[in-house]
Amino acid sequence: MISILLDTSAYSAFKRGQSQVVEILRTTHSILLPTVVLGELLAGFEVGSQTEKNRHELLEFQQNPRVRTVEMTQATAERYARIYSFLRRAGRSIPTNDLWIAACAMEHGVVLLTTDGHFRNLPQVLVEHVEMSNE
Repeated sequence: MISILLDTSAYSAFKRGQSQVVEILRTTHSILLPTVVLGELLAGFEVGSQTEKNRHELLEFQQNPRVRTVEMTQATAERYARIYSFLRRAGRSIPTNDLWIAACAMEHGVVLLTTDGHFRNLPQVLVEHVEMSNE
């Protein structure tokens, strides 16, 4: 893959050494990391038992020249609204932060790497769903 946008679940799978996610990240040219994913990760670190270790590892990951942090924009908000209305008409929903993550992937025209199955219900977004295994 040329570029992917990393979901929180995929980052967690990467840190656990899930082989398919590790291989995708190893061979991807560009990795986009949305600020909403950073927020979810940092919040998780704060309530965990290895806050400093996890923060250090995330900072190291972000310093990789292939990793770029992307912020939410007006264009992201427009895509968020489209995805939200599509899901509402279909009688479905996904968590709010995941709407932002999907909208960000849509805005940048990149594949969303995730282990969360609910992203597969979004025809507007290119999704690479990785099944979690007990590795």
